[in-house]
Formats: sequence, C-alpha cells, structure tokens
Amino acid sequence: MIIPRTIRRFQERRIHKSGLWADNFEPYAGDEVVSLDCETTSLDVKQAEILSIGAVRIKGRKVMTSDRLDLRLKPPLSLSAESIKVHKIRATDLADGLELNEALGQLLKFIGNRPLLGYYVNYDIRVIDKFLRPLFGFGLPNKAIELSHVYHDIIKWKHVGGDVDLRFDTIASKLDIPIIQRHTALGDAITVALMYVRLKHGESPSAH
Repeated sequence: MIIPRTIRRFQERRIHKSGLWADNFEPYAGDEVVSLDCETTSLDVKQAEILSIGAVRIKGRKVMTSDRLDLRLKPPLSLSAESIKVHKIRATDLADGLELNEALGQLLKFIGNRPLLGYYVNYDIRVIDKFLRPLFGFGLPNKAIELSHVYHDIIKWKHVGGDVDLRFDTIASKLDIPIIQRHTALGDAITVALMYVRLKHGESPSAH
C-alpha cells in the first residue's frame, strides 16, 4: 500500500520528535531558505543514484555563498557514459567521495528545518528520500519551494500573456542572473538562490 506523503511525514515526525534529528521536524519560523540541488545518474527517480549534493543558505535578501554545502559521493556502479555527458562527473572525479550515509548526515545538519528551494525541487527531495529513509528512518520533513512556480505566479499575475517559458536558462535570462557552473550541484543551487532573491525582493521581471 502506498502511504500519502503527508500521512507518512506526520508518522515520521511523531516517531522522531525526540530523537537525534528532532530539531529537523520542528516548524520553521525564521527568514532563511536553503537552495538545494543534486546531480544524479538518471532523471528517473527509481533509477537515479546521487553523485553530488549542493546547497546554499539564503537569509532575507542575501545569498550566503560562504555558508554552503558541496558534497561528492563515491561513484555508483550505474554511472554511465550518457549521464557523464550531462553533468561531466566521471568516476575518477568521485574517487575520494563520501559514503552515502555520511553525505546525508551532513545534509541534514546543514539544512535543519529550513524550507528547501530548488528548480524541480521535488525530484531532488524524492531521490534523497529514497536513500534517506532506509538509512535514517525518515524522509525530508522540510517545506519545499519550487522556483519555477514562484516565477510562473509572478509572470502570470503581474503581466498579461499566454504560456510562460519555465526553462532554467530562460528564467535566468529574464531575471538577468548569470548561470554559475551549469549542471553542477553547487552551481545550480547558487544560481537558483540568486533567481529566488531577485523574484522575491527585486523588480518584477518582464513577460516579454
């Protein structure tokens, strides 16, 4: 039986509310957000294995690039030539990578209970949860913020127009944000963070 995500998160919160990661399950009331991105071997959650994790903290109007996470994991057996073409990460680049449980532990400490921001962030969360649950007994309880939804809502409601182009490069171009090391976990996380701050605190972007 497939348990709905909201019910499963409630059950996990009840089980872990007094455990090692209890703070991660507390409601968040601050002004910080963590921009998160993962590079994986596949875009299919069932097949995907994590190659690298990047995250950066946003506080109010500032992207705190000095407070970031940049993790590379040991190369999985499923790493193929096709996936290398996309993220440019070879097995030799991951030779000194972290074990999965160590990387996920560092991620949990870094993000705490802050909301998680990303471009198609639910994919990253689902991939992380796939490995997090067997190792730690729970999935990420954090609120998720989807960058493309934030952008879409601002364009759709503040400007007259038809379909909204939600491609990563298009959003960055419309917001006049430089793309930093595209298809690297940390580079994409920082770029998304900059786009989010621009959307939330800058001048509204044009629809054309």
